[in-house]
Amino acid sequence: AAADLDRRTGRYDIDLDRVTFRYGPASAPVVADLSLRVPYRDHLAVIGPSGAGKSTLAALLCGMLRPDAGTVRIGGRPAAYLAPADRGRTRVLIPQQAYVFAASVRENLTYLTGDAADVDDATVLAAAGALGAGPLLADLGGLGAQLCPDRLSAGQRQLIALVRAYLSPAKIMVLDEATCHLDPAAEALVEAALAARGGTLVVVAHRISSARRAARILLLDGDQVLVGEHPSLLAGSRLYRDLTGHWTGTGPPMPEPTGTGPPVLEPTGVGGDLHGLDPGPGADLSVDP
Repeated sequence: AAADLDRRTGRYDIDLDRVTFRYGPASAPVVADLSLRVPYRDHLAVIGPSGAGKSTLAALLCGMLRPDAGTVRIGGRPAAYLAPADRGRTRVLIPQQAYVFAASVRENLTYLTGDAADVDDATVLAAAGALGAGPLLADLGGLGAQLCPDRLSAGQRQLIALVRAYLSPAKIMVLDEATCHLDPAAEALVEAALAARGGTLVVVAHRISSARRAARILLLDGDQVLVGEHPSLLAGSRLYRDLTGHWTGTGPPMPEPTGTGPPVLEPTGVGGDLHGLDPGPGADLSVDP
């Protein structure tokens, strides 16, 4: 049965308790025995080598995937069983391949707001301006212009999806390499605006600058999980130093994940403290009541 979000506390803490997930009964776990707490209003960057499970973790955090073992809870309730009325107010997941549909610019930007008619044009334009999308909207012809998705670049589609998420009522925002087609300056502006918006921000990072802007960094490697700040991870993790060198062009090639054993969470004592899903092609575009 669908679960109502805990309204007594109004909290949106995310708790993973010994979570294991695999994509098939015979496959190795992508996430194994992972425990993690993401306090409400945390700004967490997730990094790691290719194949370390970053996108899988993002989907688990939002309840888009259900773990094979363990639990993922938002506000004390199972993430995958939030009531439909709570989903849009709770979390939004913006994937790397941003989806833009054939409709007006305004319809694309307000899709996750619930009742788009209640959002005035000034609010939409202010959101676009906060994320640096004002020039794009002007080039497209304004809010009433019709979009042709195949005529947009990957970066333009990402920017539209990010403004859409910004306008949503979601308290938890998860970016799964959702800025990878933006240049570093545009990415920095977007992440600053999303952080200032309030709520929880989880960023699967592909640049060291994105990781360094976060309050905490979660480092995924095949056989271990580390949580900390940039200085502590730089001092204590060879993989983090390798990744940092890879991103800055001063280190060896990025290593592949190693080991198959369960990860060990090593918190560093750093405290802190969506239903919005950016739809994929062919998704049902109806809005939950």
